[in-house]
Amino acid sequence: MVAVRVYVEGGGATRRAQEPLREGFGKLFARILGGRARPKVIACGSRKEAFNDFKRALKSYPDTLCILLVDSEEPVTPGTSTWDHVLRREGDQWLRPDGVIDEQLHLMVQAMEAWLVADPEVLAAYYKKGFRRDALPHQQNVELVAKRDLYDAIERATRDSKTKGKYVKSHGFELIGLVDPHKVRAASAHAARFFDTLVDRAAAGPP
Repeated sequence: MVAVRVYVEGGGATRRAQEPLREGFGKLFARILGGRARPKVIACGSRKEAFNDFKRALKSYPDTLCILLVDSEEPVTPGTSTWDHVLRREGDQWLRPDGVIDEQLHLMVQAMEAWLVADPEVLAAYYKKGFRRDALPHQQNVELVAKRDLYDAIERATRDSKTKGKYVKSHGFELIGLVDPHKVRAASAHAARFFDTLVDRAAAGPP
């Protein structure tokens, strides 16, 4: 496998706080790649810090494919590239670093929670008694569900759970390692693009 490092938004400000997110995405990548080697996951904390870590990594690991994975925060205009999205988005206005290609930026549209609601069966098994599946979005394309609506729906679906209590971010870090990537792929074109990049790079030569 080509050496790949994935810089992920989220996880908190310390390495200890970030460990569950690293583990969760590591498990997801294992499900996507099967027995092939997994990319290294770097949880970065804030969105801005994720971009800064990614830029530093481009210089520190010149022979590695460094990938940035962040929330889109808002809908992505059809036909707009990921780099154009973060360039135009107020609050980002990120310039693509020199030499960086399209497949080095991927988006969770509009947030990681969109990937979670793509697999309601896993949510039901995790929260068990008191989970309200009917409160989840019924939109098959999870990228069309606004970020605020995602949070509200998951809060309503889980607030009566007798097993875990209502959703908090730490639950999301566990759940991302449990969801079925085939269901996520079917519900999110950006997830499919990201998963395809990982699979393609697992069999490719150096970037």
